[in-house]
Amino acid sequence: MDFSVQSFKDNLVQTTAQDFEAKALALFQYQARENAVYKRYLEALRVLPTDVQSLAQIPFLPIECFKHHAVLVGKPTVEKIFESSGTTGQKTSQHHVTDLAFYEQVSIFAFEQVYGALENYHILALLPSYLERDTSSLVYMVEAFMRKSQSAHAGFFLQNMTELLDTIARLRQQNDRKILLIGVTFALLDLVEQYAPDLSDIIVMETGGMKGRRKELIREELHAILWQKAQVKNVHAEYGMTELRSQAYSVGEGLFSLPAWCKILLRDVNDPRDYAISRTSGVINFIDLANVDSCAFIATQDIATRSSPTSFKILGRVDNSDIRGCNLLMY
Repeated sequence: MDFSVQSFKDNLVQTTAQDFEAKALALFQYQARENAVYKRYLEALRVLPTDVQSLAQIPFLPIECFKHHAVLVGKPTVEKIFESSGTTGQKTSQHHVTDLAFYEQVSIFAFEQVYGALENYHILALLPSYLERDTSSLVYMVEAFMRKSQSAHAGFFLQNMTELLDTIARLRQQNDRKILLIGVTFALLDLVEQYAPDLSDIIVMETGGMKGRRKELIREELHAILWQKAQVKNVHAEYGMTELRSQAYSVGEGLFSLPAWCKILLRDVNDPRDYAISRTSGVINFIDLANVDSCAFIATQDIATRSSPTSFKILGRVDNSDIRGCNLLMY
């Protein structure tokens, strides 16, 4: 069966609800043939790709496999390896990217679908744990956003909180664009608890995670602190991960919206093969059609509820969340 990777990429952002399943099944058949890791996983499960005729029949590759294998279609030239964050001594996930231009295109399109043109923003990033390493997909994405925005005032901030607040004050006086502050959760908490700034007039977007720096908080606790300390009435959020090429965004209340080329299925916590289309709560199986060059069908360890096919809320993570399914490949 012929499958044109370039044609698939060229038409990705035109994906609709009506043609999503056909595109997903075509990509599945291609990756089942050409992705060595995924092919071995299907063989271990004794799944014949030709028997897969619907989304509910697609096996999802455990996200843990990105820690132990280069999950790639064919043997392409790798342009960059993104690596997940982790505590000292912990094995991290790696995503081998063969088409950075496509990654930037998809990320920018997903953002602008929700927020409008990047040229309307000054983007300030408070991402200390990510800036400390050069393999962060989040930092790469935000850099691409900054370039597209063409703002001379965009920038990253490590621990220099006062410089960040001074920049916000100057941009308020300039009053020519919206201000978007993207921050990892623990850094945003440090900022508001140390300085109690008034951030009521800017968009505050949290990217999740304490990275071992602070006690984990549920989203409602975080938002209550940001409201109390910094008058942030509506906390925005970004949901993404090293193993995915696409992002989901929440403009408030923790409700994430997916781009048209992504979909989630929710599996039973105790039965990884039970992910009925109609399930409204469970562990996320993520379909990201932008993962053309790796694997588009990923079994994550995030627990969620779903109110519609394209929106969801994150509730937390599965305990002891290193998936064991990847062990099927250890032979």
